[in-house]
Amino acid sequence: MVESTLTESIPNEPPAPDEQRESAPTLSSLPDKPVVANYADAPFSGLDLQELWTHRELLYFLIWRDIKVRYKQTAVGAAWVIIQPLLMMLIFALFFGRFLRVPSEGFPYFVFFYCGLLPWTFFSNAVSLGSMSLVNSSHIINKVYFPRVLIPAAAVGAGLVDLLIASTILVGLSIYYDIPLTRSILILPVLIFLTVFLALAIGIWLAAFTVKYRDVRHALPFVLQVWFVLTPIIYPMSAVPAK
Repeated sequence: MVESTLTESIPNEPPAPDEQRESAPTLSSLPDKPVVANYADAPFSGLDLQELWTHRELLYFLIWRDIKVRYKQTAVGAAWVIIQPLLMMLIFALFFGRFLRVPSEGFPYFVFFYCGLLPWTFFSNAVSLGSMSLVNSSHIINKVYFPRVLIPAAAVGAGLVDLLIASTILVGLSIYYDIPLTRSILILPVLIFLTVFLALAIGIWLAAFTVKYRDVRHALPFVLQVWFVLTPIIYPMSAVPAK
């Protein structure tokens, strides 16, 4: 019994060299052309949520890098986040409010125009920076692997930080003009999420197009200008025909 137990416990001997040679694939058994598995057409094939969550710290550092590079060597620094929509609000309030008398549906012109310019400034900047993000970060892409979607996502994330900072002016205007808060404020986070998601989707899409077709950088400013005019930003929704 002891001998049989010891015999069973001894592992099998490795196969002889002749057997290994017979089991190894030969050149005649290999296909003529390499087999390539393409999963690009599969739903969510390029979106690995677990991988994105693993690289979440990299997304944070990319957002911080974009913010620092954008306002580096500027006289007023991050104050441009507030100055840009504030100056546009003053110009629109003067020309469209005082001269053209655009209806504001009972709201002060400063609040009316700033409410429209605030999300639009974020959206246009996020789409513009996101479309050029892959081209501008080519030196990083060629050196190390990480989910490429993080680069345009970082451009949108940096714009979101600017949006939150510039929103403080809107809060101050609402307090100054004594505008009461209603239940409609509850839908504000949903609207911000939809705007961020739309900017991220278009930014990723245009970033891939810009890598192959550099004409996007020339056509995008014109498209955004037309989009700005077609969107109720400097005029109320009541001015748009119901059709």
